[in-house]
Amino acid sequence: MRIGNKILVFIAGFCLPAVVLVSYCLGVWFDHRVELLRQDNVQRELANIQQQFRIDVDRLGFLTNIYASPLAHLDSEQLKALESSWLESSMSANLSWFILRDGNLQSVFQNEQSIADVNRQEIAKSITTQAKPEFASAYLIGDKGYVVTAVASHLGEYVLLVRQLTERDLLEYAQTSLVARISMSNAVTTHHTLHPSSVALPSLISQQPIYLQVEFSDDPFRDVKLSLDWVSLAVILLGVFIVALGYVWLHSGLLQPLNSLMQQLALVDPMASVYRPVTSEGNEELSVLANRVNSLLARIYQQKERGKITLESIAEAVILTDIDANVIYMNPKAEALLDVASCDAVGESLASLLKVGEQLNQAVFHCISLGETTPQVAKIKLLTTTPRIIERSISNVLNHEKEIVGTVVVLRDITQEERLKHQLQKRANFDGITGLLNRQAFEEQLPEFASQARSLAVCYLDLEQFKLINDSCGHTAGDRMLAMVAKAIQSCLGPQELFARLGGDEFGLVICDRSALAVVQLLKHIIAQVSLQVLHDKNCNYKVGLSIGVAFGRAPYINAQELLKDADIACIAAKAKGANQIHIYDDKDKELTYQRNAPKWAMRIAQAIEENELLLYYQPIRGLGASSKRQRMEILLRIQEPCGRILAPAQFIAAAERFKLMPEIDKEVIRKAFLWLSLNSQLWPDHCISINLSGNSLGAEGMVEYIAKQQQIFDIPSQCVCFEITETTAIQNRHRGMEMLRQLRKLGFSFALDDFGSGFASYGYLRELPVDYVKIDGCFVKNLAVNAKDYAIVKSIQDVCRVMGIETVAEFVENQEIIDRLQAIGINYAQGYAIGRPQPLASYCEQFEMSLAQRA
Repeated sequence: MRIGNKILVFIAGFCLPAVVLVSYCLGVWFDHRVELLRQDNVQRELANIQQQFRIDVDRLGFLTNIYASPLAHLDSEQLKALESSWLESSMSANLSWFILRDGNLQSVFQNEQSIADVNRQEIAKSITTQAKPEFASAYLIGDKGYVVTAVASHLGEYVLLVRQLTERDLLEYAQTSLVARISMSNAVTTHHTLHPSSVALPSLISQQPIYLQVEFSDDPFRDVKLSLDWVSLAVILLGVFIVALGYVWLHSGLLQPLNSLMQQLALVDPMASVYRPVTSEGNEELSVLANRVNSLLARIYQQKERGKITLESIAEAVILTDIDANVIYMNPKAEALLDVASCDAVGESLASLLKVGEQLNQAVFHCISLGETTPQVAKIKLLTTTPRIIERSISNVLNHEKEIVGTVVVLRDITQEERLKHQLQKRANFDGITGLLNRQAFEEQLPEFASQARSLAVCYLDLEQFKLINDSCGHTAGDRMLAMVAKAIQSCLGPQELFARLGGDEFGLVICDRSALAVVQLLKHIIAQVSLQVLHDKNCNYKVGLSIGVAFGRAPYINAQELLKDADIACIAAKAKGANQIHIYDDKDKELTYQRNAPKWAMRIAQAIEENELLLYYQPIRGLGASSKRQRMEILLRIQEPCGRILAPAQFIAAAERFKLMPEIDKEVIRKAFLWLSLNSQLWPDHCISINLSGNSLGAEGMVEYIAKQQQIFDIPSQCVCFEITETTAIQNRHRGMEMLRQLRKLGFSFALDDFGSGFASYGYLRELPVDYVKIDGCFVKNLAVNAKDYAIVKSIQDVCRVMGIETVAEFVENQEIIDRLQAIGINYAQGYAIGRPQPLASYCEQFEMSLAQRA
């Protein structure tokens, strides 16, 4: 409904009824107030009439009291004189004197006009019955009313004064023109036209009162009501006039400008290339509305232009369709892609435009039926002059009421991307040098390959002397050799084998459903073919060898990934044998098992360092001579499992060395040992602990700084610490080790050369190493008592060290006989089970104090 009609409905349905209602309510209120006024006047008038009647009765009573005594005692002459005076006075009108003697009511004056209607006998009886000294009552006989006052004399007689009340007399009781008529009656009566009211008067002869019936006139109030009716009518007319005037004002000031604005808005075309601002005349609010509409139109136009520019400038082809999949817009990129003008494509079916069949239209209808705003993406093949692969995206277009009004189809040419993706996928799965599968593709295909086999042989192939070719001839020559080897191996294989280059000079081969003998024969044939490959470069010929590790599995217990790990471990064992060797993995081989579990141990060691699960043990070193002043001990390492089991170093040290974890382990051992020393300062004067440094830590960057910092943190004396390095480690890391030893010696630490005698040219390097102690390898000590050669070797080491000023420590001392021989040779210290077994370092102080107490 238009706002003008709404205003008319508002005026007709609310304003006019409101005016009438207000006028009606005002009239009702006026009537109510007039009625209240009338009732108030009536009550006051009745009270006044009653009061005037009492005044009149009081005057009659007063007059009766004045004349009662004379009338009772005067003789006849005096009565005549009094009668003459009475009749001449103005008070005698309508008044009559009576005297009650001996039960008879008699007139006092003979010539007085008596009230003949009075029933004297009835009055006499009533007075006698009442026997009051004086009283005043009303008396009614027929339609005539009287007022009777009586006063008793001392002779028992009553003097009565009777006054007849005429209508005129009664009207004199009223003070206003409101009273129309007053009459006396024995009962209350009503009048049809006037408003009667009554005043009760005492009756002379009856218990029931006599009523003054007062009839009031409505004439004074009728004029008032008529005036009020004119006022109500004037109010109605004034209200109608004001409403009409307000409607005229609203029509000219609001409706006409608003209709003009609405007509302009109806002519607005959102799709126009330019927008026409709307104008407004009238009040300020419509001007603000027009300005906001203009601002909104400007933004719509700006957004439309921005969207148009965006659609025309983006790299993707954009097509807008209606809900019937008919084209309504195409951007220039879509025109170029489809080689069709937008004006020719509008109205065409999307499927016919792209020439891809009805699947595209069905996809559009499916997207509309789902009602989702998420794009539906798929690939289609566009059959143009040059076939192209297109990625199409379909999204629903919603209006302001969230209703689907069409779709937007985005086409993106991904032909080059698909080609590049295919190339990248090929590169991701195939080795660029040999054309074989790479490691990732090999490991992805391996489980499916194994699931179809009854038995499986996984082979790990590693080239020998390949690094020589790379170092001598360059990587290009090495790549040529890899290609030659790959081709030679492929020539030995059938289509049922899985072959790949795993990386560097390593290859993987999987053989299905062949016996172990057939597998070994095939691998020997492969080794022979690889040995025939010769690389000619710079007048030199190069060949490579091949080490192969093999792991067998049989269904249904084939775990291809685990077999690959086992083959890798077996290949390491094959390389240890020499070139062109084959080694078959056996889970009963402890060495291979250690190698196999090395990664797990490496993870366990890292976890133990992080969670503080490394435990320090000690093994005592006893001095065998009188010159030994300090109590010595070697710090040993253990790992505590969560279950409480203690692991010896033989189970994890090899893995730690293989994965370069030894520097971290050594740092943690040094920190814990220094901490223990700092907490037991009572041991500083006469104790020294020996801490092992691994080959990885010897000369490692930052190790010297770490040791110095820990010493500074825990503030321990350096003479309480001796670092042990093995002879082999010292020789392999000679230059770095020598520099590290010199720096630590400046800090005051001492050094011991461990496992002396098992290395190379021991005496030649001994004089160069700044060591304070030599620990003789246990292989010479454990049979010292029964083997003369070992005895001679140990004795020669002791003689050389004594000359060089180096003290000696014998390891693996397991009985007293060995101790005696060592003392005879002159060895300074002994270490082994005969001296003491390894114990937790935390328990040392308690045991040391117990031993001191026992000696005391």
